[in-house]
Amino acid sequence: MQCYTELTPPTAVTHSLSLPFTSADSNNLIVAKTSLLQIFATKVIAVELDVPAKGELSAEQLGVFDKSANDDDRLESTFLGTGSMVPPPRANRTKLVLVAEYTLSGTITSLARIKTLTSKSGGEVVLLGFKDAKLSLVEWDPERPGISTISVHYYEQDELEGAPWATNLSDCVNYLTADPGSRCAALKFGPRNLAILPFKQGDEDVNMDDWDEELDGPRPSDKTIMKVTNGEDGKGDTPYGSSFVLRLPSLDPTLIHPVHLAFLYEYREPTFGILSSTMVPSASLLHERKDHLTYMVFTLDLHQRASTTILSVSGLPFDLFQIVPVPAPVGGALLVGTNQLIHIDQAGKANGVGVNPFAKQTTSFGLADQSDLEMRLESCRIEQLSIQNGEMLIILHDGALAILSFKMDGRSVSGLSIRRVADESGGSIISTGASTVSPLGANALFVGSEGSDSVVLGWTRKSNQVSRRKSRLDLPDGMDDGFLDEDEDDEDDIDDDLYGDAPATAQAGAVPTDSSTTKAGDYIFQIHDSLVSIAPIIGTDFGNAAFYRDDEEKRNSEGVRSELELVAAVGRNKGGSLAIIHQNIQPKIIGRFEFPEARGIWTISAKRPTTKGLEAGKEKSELSGDYGEDAQYDRLMIVSKALPDTPEVSDVYVLTSAGFEALTGSEFEPAAGSTIEAGTLGNGMRVIQVLKSEVRSYDGDLGLAQILPMYDDDTGAEPKIVSASFADPFLLLVRDDASIFVAQCDDNNELEEIEREDDGLLTTKWLTGCLYTDTTDKFATVQSDKGGRNVMMFLLSAGGALHIYALPDLSKAVYVAEGLCFVPPVLSADYAARRSAAREALTEILVADLGDAVSKSPYLILRPSSDDLTIYEPFRTNSQSSSDSLSSSLHFLKMHNPHLAKNTYTSAEEPSNMGDHPMRTISNLGGYSAVFLPGGSPSFILKNAKSTPKVISLQGTGVRGMSGFHTAGCDRGFIYADVEGIARVAQLPADENFTELGVSLRKVPLNEAIHAVAYHPPMECYVVGTSTGTEFELPKDDDHRRDWQREDTSFKPTMEQGYLKLINPLNWSIIDTIELEPFEVIMCVNTLNLEISETTNERRQLITVGTAISRGEDLPIKGKLYVYDVVNVVPEPDRPETNKRLKLVAKEEIPRGAITGVSEIGTQGFMLVAQGQKCMVRGLKEDGTLLPVAFMDMNCYVTAVKELRGTGLCVLSDAVKGAWFVGYTEEPYKMILFGKSATNMEIVTADLLPDGKELYIVVADANCNLHIMQFDPENPKSLHGHLLLHRTTFALGGHLPTAMTLLPRTTSTSSTPIAPSSPDDMDTTFPAPIPQHQILMPTTTGSICLLTPLSESQYRSLSTLTSHLTNTLYHAGGLNPRAYRIDKDAPEAMVGGRAVVDGVILMRWMELGSQRRVEVAGRVGVDVEEVREDLLALRGGLDYL
Repeated sequence: MQCYTELTPPTAVTHSLSLPFTSADSNNLIVAKTSLLQIFATKVIAVELDVPAKGELSAEQLGVFDKSANDDDRLESTFLGTGSMVPPPRANRTKLVLVAEYTLSGTITSLARIKTLTSKSGGEVVLLGFKDAKLSLVEWDPERPGISTISVHYYEQDELEGAPWATNLSDCVNYLTADPGSRCAALKFGPRNLAILPFKQGDEDVNMDDWDEELDGPRPSDKTIMKVTNGEDGKGDTPYGSSFVLRLPSLDPTLIHPVHLAFLYEYREPTFGILSSTMVPSASLLHERKDHLTYMVFTLDLHQRASTTILSVSGLPFDLFQIVPVPAPVGGALLVGTNQLIHIDQAGKANGVGVNPFAKQTTSFGLADQSDLEMRLESCRIEQLSIQNGEMLIILHDGALAILSFKMDGRSVSGLSIRRVADESGGSIISTGASTVSPLGANALFVGSEGSDSVVLGWTRKSNQVSRRKSRLDLPDGMDDGFLDEDEDDEDDIDDDLYGDAPATAQAGAVPTDSSTTKAGDYIFQIHDSLVSIAPIIGTDFGNAAFYRDDEEKRNSEGVRSELELVAAVGRNKGGSLAIIHQNIQPKIIGRFEFPEARGIWTISAKRPTTKGLEAGKEKSELSGDYGEDAQYDRLMIVSKALPDTPEVSDVYVLTSAGFEALTGSEFEPAAGSTIEAGTLGNGMRVIQVLKSEVRSYDGDLGLAQILPMYDDDTGAEPKIVSASFADPFLLLVRDDASIFVAQCDDNNELEEIEREDDGLLTTKWLTGCLYTDTTDKFATVQSDKGGRNVMMFLLSAGGALHIYALPDLSKAVYVAEGLCFVPPVLSADYAARRSAAREALTEILVADLGDAVSKSPYLILRPSSDDLTIYEPFRTNSQSSSDSLSSSLHFLKMHNPHLAKNTYTSAEEPSNMGDHPMRTISNLGGYSAVFLPGGSPSFILKNAKSTPKVISLQGTGVRGMSGFHTAGCDRGFIYADVEGIARVAQLPADENFTELGVSLRKVPLNEAIHAVAYHPPMECYVVGTSTGTEFELPKDDDHRRDWQREDTSFKPTMEQGYLKLINPLNWSIIDTIELEPFEVIMCVNTLNLEISETTNERRQLITVGTAISRGEDLPIKGKLYVYDVVNVVPEPDRPETNKRLKLVAKEEIPRGAITGVSEIGTQGFMLVAQGQKCMVRGLKEDGTLLPVAFMDMNCYVTAVKELRGTGLCVLSDAVKGAWFVGYTEEPYKMILFGKSATNMEIVTADLLPDGKELYIVVADANCNLHIMQFDPENPKSLHGHLLLHRTTFALGGHLPTAMTLLPRTTSTSSTPIAPSSPDDMDTTFPAPIPQHQILMPTTTGSICLLTPLSESQYRSLSTLTSHLTNTLYHAGGLNPRAYRIDKDAPEAMVGGRAVVDGVILMRWMELGSQRRVEVAGRVGVDVEEVREDLLALRGGLDYL
């Protein structure tokens, strides 16, 4: 059978919610990406804006167009000032910082916030709604940072589903809405069911907002709440009451066809508005039924389970589809239709505005006329923008922005007006429509999208009040994190609502303004932050990754480029882009050198010694810089060398802009031996070289200042130094007799040993250790408000315990965790494992900051002998004990890290020296604070503010030595020497994103809707099909429909106009564009190996394009088939990449039906074309025609055409009838139907998967299910092969595959394609034959999935392991992974059969501690190493990426 794994997580944001979640005063954003739940905190940072030259105001206003302005990882370079005398203007930017993320076993369909009486964090709780009818109530648990499930509510019982002929639950639109007062939530599910879930709230009179403590005395509720929190009586109590289900017609008999419902603001009881009709709304029946929707408002009595109708407005337009509750100061509800907006206040008074000419034609409802706006409101999102005057932001389906204003007459609304936001004010900075909008504080919104990157949209207000603006800018620099408390803002806002327009408060990031000055264009929108997205993935292709501008770049990049790259067509509308994806980091090489003797490399940024008079001033100025010594370029490089038959030496080099030169004439002594570690102490004034037997200290010009020998006066022993760690002003040495040595750099920059007062330090055997400078007080022994620079020492004992000391105090360890070697999910000082428990063989520990300029935090990284890193995040809890000591409050939470190390050594000489290559911390690597893992599986640990730490491999062979490299020619780069003797100076590619997907991703925006992509190997370029919207008119020349000639519509519908574009991957620029006919859309683009001559039988790779011409629903669809070649031409001046063009070879018009798929077929260079309801085999003739030679009649609409290359075996999938398995013969030309699926299915895509002697057909249906079928004519159930055997169904949740690609599979002997493995590595192969193929499936949610066949032994062990892990692991939201993977409509006989293995669960294997891993593997009947090999084989099948 097969195993399903996800290579990248989903990126399309479907839902979002802002609330205080992790604590009572936090500002959190919950983001749902189908099955991924992410929790963010917001952080406001002050940035300096570039002063515009030549009056370019738009650069600041439209920050999105400047790619670097969006790139948070490089804040230092983006927002530097101009250095002029006038300080550059500062502005606030709202950034997102990831707190936690969870992969859920469910498809999230809605989110709601609830304020309960108590919660573990003090914040609010979140109600998650899932597909069908299931709710999970979750809260944040600060004791073990993460979400904790309070309860699960499901309404999927048969008795709630109604009559047998009623609509299926999964086919209904289900949505969740919560009362703003958190008194209840309502879930509409099924055709017309409403589940009400009440929440317990305190005494309502006590909780009234008008309680005045000065007049009324202290609030009684405080005491009662404290009692419930601390007392025992609250333990068994739940925050919710028992839920009940109402049939909507029981509320009112006219609620037969509900459209939407939502709870409203400013009511004492839970009150919701519902939009419904007694008949189904229909645009085609407007002449018969018009304005038949009704808006009703009901008040719920939760105790009596009854409702009261308090308002009803009938005669509303048929096309209303959403209710937007409007908060104070406006109140009421906004009804959104496709052509109009209608506001209904609490008294039932309605005001509306029509936004296009159709509003008059579709309704008789009284509307203000703004038809000149010509807006289309389908799929728009509306959110409140200004709490002062209630203005709202409208985001249209194409990303355009508009402002909705309310004309107020006292407290009632007298009219609505809409104005578009001009482009120069940021009206078009969002590329496509929004799926969700959530407010983030005073001046920012989160705009989630399923078709492009999701963004944090911030705004400022124009103001005429110059004096106010001046005072705002004169605020001290330190007050950049929200100038007023949130609470004060809220109180001011409430006062404004009560007493009219007061002067607006200076909220974070806003230029203060008075609402009376509001006028068109007063808002200026900028993008503050973004979440990268590659959804939806429309198509993929593989191309050659090695494109070089010149020979030097080719030589430099040799060995660090993968063979292939995955290029995906992603995004919708103007968000269309190409995404270039590699599995590993492919560094940008600045210089390449032969350096076979290099073993260790250390670059040093040392300060030159200064004369006495200047020293004090110089020191002060250096310290006052933002980074101290880091602001300087690296000057020196120490290299430890080793060659066979020669003594080990160390050499020193001086760095040039992109390389290095040997340094002579210093007091540095090469013959002293090999260097163990090198660094600086004394604020960069001393260069420290750690040798095996001594420590040498030099000044900045390498003048020898001090030698510290390793000599024990008592015993006379001379222990050798094994490893060292620096943290100014301390130095830690670990020696080969398992002892440690700690030295401190004093005021005169002299090293002195610190006395080891603790007897435990002397008697304990130490394996390894590290120093860490704690600037965040994460490890502070006394919690203080002011952040210090505490240097902490972390030691790993031979017994596997973690000891932490606060330097310079060595008298007592401040923290001891005995259980570190068991790598438990949560490590604490009191964790205890069983004596017999299996230990992880740890070889190194490191504590380092990971992150970027926006957010960085410390992590504990454990390196075992296998190099499978374990990453812990430290967290503090408020312990109940009186002494808030470190041992009781400090814990470590294990992070999810599925990355397994691969041994990429090309020779057997290295692995024994693993300890010689310790992990490296780099404080600034292209904007990241990173850690590098050298050795056989070189990897970076990278993290940005919006991701968890990701371990990403470095392309190439094993690495011996590595260091940061920061010079004028290589800014924030690195230098490394690999096992092949090559040293490279490199940078991380600036335009690639590594952390959010865990792969190397580059996006090339095309700013058009994209439909297909194909690679042309002979000319090494890509062909993409795109389209733009164009106005559609009915054909005036149709004699049968003369009335079309009289059509006079100013507001025309839009249709797609197709383009074919040629892209050169040298710089990803468009070098040729072919415009197709109006209304001609590209359906498929493929590169086929076709025969171009019948006489010579010559073959050539040609681009085949299938299109559809759609002229409205009254005329039949036509198709066209084009065959293009890519030819060389003379390039344009100054654009050498434009030396290729598309040349038309053949063209065929199809009178009926679109071309929906093309494929190669057979061995003679013919093509198989799906055209309408036929599939034809066509051959290319020399006269440019395409001759049909065989055909087969199809059913309705062919969605996929695939052939098993060169065999003539094809799978043809239909949108209605299912899959057909077809054979093609060439003598004579004929197509034969072998077998078909037993049931009708709506198939989206399909492919063939050979596995040994068995042939499987994998199809995906429109309900996000994966069906595995088999062609087996010998099985009696198949009726001699006429029926395809349905082996199993695997539910994908909400991830709908858009394509399938059959790929060759690389073996799990972890050799890279560039360096073939030696015979020594062959031992790691499996005894059973490994299946040779796998299927790659991109999805609409942006995740890339892989379906991998397994051998029988692998399948048995991995499927058993999955079931054990399902029972063992924690599943967020209280969801069931087994039920999630079962199709609800699957026949009973299939449930419990041989299912597809869920690799998403398998990839959580490393979350278990070592003890649990051995237990679970023992139950499965294999050992831990076999499980690791199987998982590595699953992950390592795409080594050519």
